[in-house]
Amino acid sequence: VLFRSREFYLEGGAMVLADGGVVCIDEFDKMRAEDRVAIHEAMEQQTISIAKAGITTVLNSRTSVLAAANPPSGRYDDLKTAQDNIDLQTTILSRFDLIFIVKDTRDYRNDQKIASHIIKVHASADAASRDPKTLKEENWLKRYIHYCRTECHPRLSEQAAKKLQSEYVTIRQNMRQQANETGEAAAIPITVRQLEAIIRLSEALAKMRLSHVATDDHVKEAISLFKVSTMDAARSGITQHLNPPPELANEIKQAEAQIKRRIGIGSHISERRLIDDLARMGMNESIVRRALLIMHQRDEVEYKRERRLIVRKA
Repeated sequence: VLFRSREFYLEGGAMVLADGGVVCIDEFDKMRAEDRVAIHEAMEQQTISIAKAGITTVLNSRTSVLAAANPPSGRYDDLKTAQDNIDLQTTILSRFDLIFIVKDTRDYRNDQKIASHIIKVHASADAASRDPKTLKEENWLKRYIHYCRTECHPRLSEQAAKKLQSEYVTIRQNMRQQANETGEAAAIPITVRQLEAIIRLSEALAKMRLSHVATDDHVKEAISLFKVSTMDAARSGITQHLNPPPELANEIKQAEAQIKRRIGIGSHISERRLIDDLARMGMNESIVRRALLIMHQRDEVEYKRERRLIVRKA
């Protein structure tokens, strides 16, 4: 609600202007408290209620939300739990269908691919905008998306619904078991909202294939997507590293033994040098990092100088 020329009037914000489309929000974690309250209703009921300055109305905000946020420390810390890294209210997190944790890991080949892609995008930006073939492909994609949204309205088949029900119950049981083992609730709660999210994903996958029925295959793909995004995010952090799967436990023990051989009690070494030395011996970098995190949790090693230096304590 704005006041100009001695009158109050309404002006639509981002969520209202994006009605029927997608709203992209950056720095989601830095949102003001009053905006967080408003976005609850927008993401749950697809409307925004206004009751200010004698103006009472309900505005439509039938939009999908794509948001990006940073951890409180600015960088995802594997030595913290998921609750500490994801500093957002569970009431907001539970309203997102998919949650991905994107880490900036240092990998030579991956960095090279990303740099090459960004350079190519900038180098060919003008040429692509003038290329009639590119424009034709963009128009085809727009027409395809429009057709999917207007003509396809799939619903779950009876068999797919039974499979989804069984999978949802299993996921809930696994999360309850994890909470009992760790003594902490998951940073991202698995509730009925997540069941609705998987239903939407299943129907969206069917819609992409221009199908009027969401089958077992669509449900299976939706659950797989949900597990590698939201489920992995809920298990992320130090808890994930302290409870490795059985197939990795032996490799982590071998890495621990090699670390203890390389660093005597009371001595120190650069983390980068230690990882490079063990990599030359054929050890995987992620396994070495896991071993270091477990040793740190047991108070056998200590990080110093912003985690660049490792000191052996025991």
